[in-house]
Amino acid sequence: MTTPTMSPSNCRFTDSHEWFRVEGDVVVVGITQFAANELTDVTFVGMKPTGTTIATGSSVGEVESVKTTSDVYSVLAGAIVEVNEVVAKDPSLVNSDPFGKGWLVKLKAADVAGLSALMDAQTYDAKHPLG
Repeated sequence: MTTPTMSPSNCRFTDSHEWFRVEGDVVVVGITQFAANELTDVTFVGMKPTGTTIATGSSVGEVESVKTTSDVYSVLAGAIVEVNEVVAKDPSLVNSDPFGKGWLVKLKAADVAGLSALMDAQTYDAKHPLG
């Protein structure tokens, strides 16, 4: 079992704390454990609906906490093909399991090549250590 202080090696990461994981022909998007910890208690997750077309750099939705509201951005263009309804009902999953049950949206991306320019887990964790 991996320790919660380590980001998964099968994801790519942005400086704004989004993660992207390719699963077959979709890309799963969420926020990192570092971001979840910084937000503290997540109280609301509002993602754009399934079918929404997203441009590179556009928001896919927002995450609200007791501290602030933060937009979640996509580095990929595409269409939202699934929204995590479980996390919409239980936003605390973003805090407790951001890389698992706390994912936010799945995108059908036109091109995933942009992910290669993002940080790998080791680089992200070195830049944004937990604890």
